[in-house]
Amino acid sequence: MKPATAITKITEAARSVQLLQIDGYSATESMSQKDYIGSTWNVDGYEWEVRVYPEYDYSRSSWVALRLIILSKPRTVEVRAHFTGRLVDPSGRLQPSEGDSISHKRDEIAPGYLENDSLTVECAITVLRELPEVVFPATKEEEVPPPTPSSDLHKHLGELLESQKGADVTFLLASGGERFPAHKSVLAARSGPLGSWRSRTWTPRRSRPCFASFVYTDVAPPELDDDEPAAAVTMAQNLLAAADRYGLDRLKAICEAKLAGRVDVGTAATTLALAEQHGCALLKAKCVDFVTGSTETLDAVLATEGYAHLAASCPLVLAELLKSARGRKN
Repeated sequence: MKPATAITKITEAARSVQLLQIDGYSATESMSQKDYIGSTWNVDGYEWEVRVYPEYDYSRSSWVALRLIILSKPRTVEVRAHFTGRLVDPSGRLQPSEGDSISHKRDEIAPGYLENDSLTVECAITVLRELPEVVFPATKEEEVPPPTPSSDLHKHLGELLESQKGADVTFLLASGGERFPAHKSVLAARSGPLGSWRSRTWTPRRSRPCFASFVYTDVAPPELDDDEPAAAVTMAQNLLAAADRYGLDRLKAICEAKLAGRVDVGTAATTLALAEQHGCALLKAKCVDFVTGSTETLDAVLATEGYAHLAASCPLVLAELLKSARGRKN
């Protein structure tokens, strides 16, 4: 038998596939053709933004359109990337939409893809990486190059946080006085300019060690999936506020999705206030829909302590709730 010819890679591709869910899809009809919902990804070391235009105007028709924007400065003259999107049914009853289109006509979207007023789009980003030119030695035997190891940068940065080596800024927990040394250069690179850190000692809430871990590793803390719903919601609310303050859009999106899935009578008012204060339009719409869903639900939310906080911190939202509730009755 003739021996198999060795295969030599001359390119590599980094690929990321994510499911983007638009809750309260019907509410996006009020958006203009220039309005979009952004989601930030990291692929091949580049920061990318996937923009979803729910009400894009094309040939006098409304479309759900997708657009890919590179946010990072290119390392080479050209960055070659491929972007696709298709509608999916999370329940599995429908097959994904045919083709890899980055736009779908609104009035032609099959009802099966709209589950509980929620639309899910599977997006894929593929970035082509060119390898150095391969020069084959003048030998009879061909050697197969070893596979490229997977990235373990997040692991090393996590170990750096744990080791405290070279730390030049300190987190000080308000409860217990426990200290978490960190690295100002990493914090500045991941979460905003150095001016965001007003002193060498920062007093965070109880959730901030998880925030610091995400800054170093880009891995969502497991506490967001805590079996205790109240603890998971509190963690997500605190992390969302911190992520918005320091420009961690991916963490903010993760927390927003977690909170949207845990809206109930006890959390609706506080989550609504948080969504209003930090510009989370979809989360806000989810809360408003829940609160005004029935008279019983509205009365129950009005009796919570969270509603008192909402009334004090975001009085303008109360008018929106009243308007929405009246619209439901009519």
